[in-house]
Amino acid sequence: MASENQYRFNKLQKRIRRDTGKAIQDFGMIEDGDHIMVCLSGGKDSYTLLDTLLYLQKVAPIQFSLVAVNLDQKQPGFPEHILPAYLDKLGVEYRIVEEDTYSIVKDKIPEGKTTCSLCSRLRRGILYRTAKELKATKIALGHHRDDMIETLFLNMFHGGKLKSMPPKLVSDNGEHVVIRPLAYAREKDIEQYSEAMAFPIIPCNLCGSQENLQRKHIKQMLNQWDKQFPGRIESLFTAMQNVVPSHLADSTLFDFKSVAADGIADENGDKAFDSDSFSPDTSGTEPTLLNNIPIKQLA
Repeated sequence: MASENQYRFNKLQKRIRRDTGKAIQDFGMIEDGDHIMVCLSGGKDSYTLLDTLLYLQKVAPIQFSLVAVNLDQKQPGFPEHILPAYLDKLGVEYRIVEEDTYSIVKDKIPEGKTTCSLCSRLRRGILYRTAKELKATKIALGHHRDDMIETLFLNMFHGGKLKSMPPKLVSDNGEHVVIRPLAYAREKDIEQYSEAMAFPIIPCNLCGSQENLQRKHIKQMLNQWDKQFPGRIESLFTAMQNVVPSHLADSTLFDFKSVAADGIADENGDKAFDSDSFSPDTSGTEPTLLNNIPIKQLA
């Protein structure tokens, strides 16, 4: 039984490392000489991100450095000893930034209301400032594939936009490049990995606020789909990587006014009079690793 569990763990670890390496390659997230600030919240995602980047740092054909950064927002009961002890044990360079955003949020947000929005804005500004102080060339966040799909539906249902979390972007102040190396990693893989690694998790409920209920509802919907229709979540994420602007309705992305018949067949063209025909949902398959990924060894 022990050998079987070890086999499963090795397969899980390999999949997360492979998914991360592929995302780094596909989106050009890390370059030779990068100094990467890894935002470490104390949750399962950021622990997995740091652990995987530390591994890739050892086997990648390029050189890059890491510094872990945690923001101590002075919530009552925050176990401030946990992360320094963990990072000291790893021998990782780190910085703990102490800023009392808790008092600001509690002063500005009425009791019982969700504090996440203001908290996130304050935290983002502090992390940008810290990245500049550390001369970081990239800021790495622990968002994963499921976060990106949830955000897509949140924007569609509540924001009227076909928009998600990009794997790589320039920060809103225009000064930093933000990367999400876990963009291809599944949340259920990260959960299993976090449990197996026994990361010292710090829950994000110390401020007493309710979690974002809209995101919670989206997550429940997607989890139900995943159980009822295996492979649907994988198909959703694949769709996010296969966008056809000419078959949407955004005139700023595609010049519909200039559309004219030119006698040239288009394999992506609309079959205007055909009924929709899609393959049935099938069980999810693992993403395939590209042969030219710039990682020497992911096993």
